[in-house]
Amino acid sequence: MVLGEKQMHDREKKSIDEEELVERLTESEGASPSAGHAVSDYFGTDEIFSRVVASADEEFGKSKRLLYFSGLAAGLSIGLSFLARATVTAEVGPESALIGNLIYPIGFMLIVLGRYQLFTENTLTPVTLVLTRVASVPMLLSNWATVLAGNLTGALIMGLVMATSGVLGTEAAEVAVGFGEHGLELGWSTLFVKGIIAGWIVASMVWLVHAAQDTISRIFIVFLLMFLIPSADLFHCIIGACEMFYMMFEGLTTFSEGTFSFFLPVLLGNTLGGVTLVAILNFAQTQEHLIARTKGDIVRLTWRQWLTGFYTYGSDKKDVEGTAT
Repeated sequence: MVLGEKQMHDREKKSIDEEELVERLTESEGASPSAGHAVSDYFGTDEIFSRVVASADEEFGKSKRLLYFSGLAAGLSIGLSFLARATVTAEVGPESALIGNLIYPIGFMLIVLGRYQLFTENTLTPVTLVLTRVASVPMLLSNWATVLAGNLTGALIMGLVMATSGVLGTEAAEVAVGFGEHGLELGWSTLFVKGIIAGWIVASMVWLVHAAQDTISRIFIVFLLMFLIPSADLFHCIIGACEMFYMMFEGLTTFSEGTFSFFLPVLLGNTLGGVTLVAILNFAQTQEHLIARTKGDIVRLTWRQWLTGFYTYGSDKKDVEGTAT
């Protein structure tokens, strides 16, 4: 009998230890799941959403200075996609443009793996906290403006370097000009629709990157989805801005033409595609298993704070409306 009781005690202890191990594996430092609930290496929609929210919470916690310089790094990195694509396309010939498109994702890989801030990625992550009334609309717009300013500064620097330093050979420069001219030839509505699809692809990439658990998987996701953008003749606003700055420094377009005839419709399209087709639709599938900075209840902003104030959860807890259900 004593032996039987000892065996039962050992089994109970082992079961408790296993439960503790599972609990540790399924919660990271930021309280987001690091393993799936049903299948350890496969996340459900709610679990992916929780990981996205954890990233968004981290972004909202950064100072404007850090966001700007992270955005600057992203703008410089994304310019490498323009540079590399033009160079490779010139080497293989315009008739083999798909080979040049293979190098297009390089800037996005640097951004994703380096955790830089790219505006089109921000149409997904911080929006999740705004949709759940954990962060306010003005805070989102402020973050967007800061990241976009950093991205455009980096794109301007890359456009200037490519136009004035001789880093592009003669043939590569002709190809780069061709990219810019092609964008300016298209109408406002065409660019807007192409921008929507491109924004959808980029935000989907961010969603899937949060679903992946290893670097190799993330690289493959970034490569495959970003390869689709130039191959399907779509447009990304920050790479497009780099192309327009290049054209401007080459004296082939004006700031006004590049901004209003190309950049603005692509920017609006990218934003709408990311927010509407991914952030909202993916949010609608979840059960709002939110992540807070503590393991307590989630506190929502009041509607007034959500619409007019500069708040995120934890920034002013004494004026919040209540707890999430």
